Amino acid sequence: MKTFVDNAGRTWTVQVNIGTVKRVRDLVKVNLLEVIEGKLLEKLISDPILLCDVIYCLCQSEADTRNVTDVDFGKAMAGDAIEYATTALLEELVDFFPDGRRRVLSKALAKLRKLEATALATVETRLDSPELERRLMAELAAMDEAVPTTFGNSSGNAPASSASTPALAHSAN
Repeated sequence: MKTFVDNAGRTWTVQVNIGTVKRVRDLVKVNLLEVIEGKLLEKLISDPILLCDVIYCLCQSEADTRNVTDVDFGKAMAGDAIEYATTALLEELVDFFPDGRRRVLSKALAKLRKLEATALATVETRLDSPELERRLMAELAAMDEAVPTTFGNSSGNAPASSASTPALAHSAN
């Protein structure tokens, strides 16, 4: 069993077994056994609301004992708490399966973590790049040139009133 702490300071125990897998399937319509196929990991990681619903189902017995509703649970799930809960869930899912599948899932989880770390490092590198700043400054300069710097100039390019344009004045009547 894995644990995590939510933003309210409560420690939760994530336990994956046949009973909790069935509860998640019945309440949230997510089959945790599909984690072997790989798509479920993507789905859970890309949808924090679904992820928190799944985790709440896994922790529901504890939540009921503590009188914590799914809404209260969700209010305490943001930022690092979601990351800690995700780690607890994924590690517990890996441990749920027999040895052969556990090895495969463990490798998949390690690859996922490596890809995620690489993606974050790449984004940070790009954000820190002087090239990005140069491009943004060039875009801002181009936008500045495209927008007129004087507003409210009465001798500008404002369209004539309909009264002074015979075709428009006629169609207004």
